[in-house]
Amino acid sequence: MNRAINEYTVLVTGASRGIGAAVAERFASVGVGMNIILHYRQAHEAVNEVARRCLEKGARVLTVSADLRSKEQIERMKEKLDLHGLQPDVLVNNAGISHYGLLSDVSETDWDEIMSVNVKGTFLCTQTFMPAMIERKFGRIINVSSIWGLTGASCEVVYSTAKGGINAFTKALAKELAPSGVTVNAVAPGAVDTEMMSGFNAEEKKAIEEGIPVGRFAVPEEIASLVYFLALPESSYITGQIISPNGGWHT
Repeated sequence: MNRAINEYTVLVTGASRGIGAAVAERFASVGVGMNIILHYRQAHEAVNEVARRCLEKGARVLTVSADLRSKEQIERMKEKLDLHGLQPDVLVNNAGISHYGLLSDVSETDWDEIMSVNVKGTFLCTQTFMPAMIERKFGRIINVSSIWGLTGASCEVVYSTAKGGINAFTKALAKELAPSGVTVNAVAPGAVDTEMMSGFNAEEKKAIEEGIPVGRFAVPEEIASLVYFLALPESSYITGQIISPNGGWHT
């Protein structure tokens, strides 16, 4: 299947802020013809602002709310898309939550929450939307992981474990879907200037920056550019890869 990117329908989960919002806007910048589906859970006002910016770029936009821990809610989300005649060509599994603290202080509830949102949510969304991609013999599944899924991080054991799981999921599913013309890749950013960094004070952030060879955090738009590249028609030979834009922090 040979399609121009401005004919794509793109579903971005966790699109109300940060990397998700930047990804949505990067695709929307293609302009007329592009369909952007913005998923959110509760941030109604924030996602509407992202939708407004995407509309200004000429894209068609639909917002959908769902708790990605629930298969039932994801199925309802798909039903809404079906009513609008939309089947995602590109699925960006971006929704996720972080956790900072010693493993000895992690409760079972904390563990279940991190795994449900980051891993189960990715699994359920992918399982729901990939059949149509397989049928069309075309699709792009792009999972947003983290550098900590590659290296591990002290005091972020649970988050690192979840993102490591996303990386393994990506590699295995890429092999499964390759014969169907569907690529599966993960983007594993280093430190990005988003709300996820709000748990660190100014001194801690400065220390992190000093350890990054380029000397700064990434901005969400830089991560979005890589996600966009992986979705291009000419990126069809790239699959099963965990690509980490991290400023030389980890090589």
